[in-house]
Amino acid sequence: MPRTILLVDDDETLRNVLAEQLSFHGEFETQEAGTAGEAFAAMGSGQFDAVILDVGLPDMDGRELCRAMRSRGVRIPIVMLTGVDTDADAVLGFDAGANDYVAKPFRFEVLRARLRAHLRQYQQSHDASLDIGGYKFRPAYKQLLDPDNDKTVRLTEKETAILQYLYRAGGATVSRETLLREVWGYRPGVTTHTLETHIYRLRQKIERGPPHTRLLVTEPGGYRLAS
Repeated sequence: MPRTILLVDDDETLRNVLAEQLSFHGEFETQEAGTAGEAFAAMGSGQFDAVILDVGLPDMDGRELCRAMRSRGVRIPIVMLTGVDTDADAVLGFDAGANDYVAKPFRFEVLRARLRAHLRQYQQSHDASLDIGGYKFRPAYKQLLDPDNDKTVRLTEKETAILQYLYRAGGATVSRETLLREVWGYRPGVTTHTLETHIYRLRQKIERGPPHTRLLVTEPGGYRLAS
């Protein structure tokens, strides 16, 4: 399933180009904001996996916006964009709470690779809370939170690892062999039957019943998470 990125930049042309490039392969979807005020409004009404934030906003310095986001409990990765490529400027950005500081002009593939790296790192952190089928998935705590029913679903270590790997696949089908290798490491005695048993038990925990019974989908050769 695509990760949602908030793009905050007053340069509409650059925002449009970034939005188009990020969404091209279906890996990301984006929401755009041209001011700090619009960014605050977006953060209050939506869930995002990361923020790409320009330093030069018309109503607030981007570093102050980053600092304000952190003070309000925002823990997702924030990658800042700047037109000033100096060590002192980068230090100010990192001190404000940015995860990365990228100088313009930049190569898009490099920006995307750095964004992916920060997302992977965040997913392993204790702060990570990932959206899966209406649940809040907290891998570090082996939990799925069901906010609609005020319920916590406890997961085993293997169930957590399976969900993490399927989530990272972005809705693509992951083969049984890949899951066995990544989750169990092909240890002796581990077979596809072992995986299928874990998938069955995981479904018992997370499927909500009709009409929402297709969160963990079986495909020819493997499994995927429904978007």
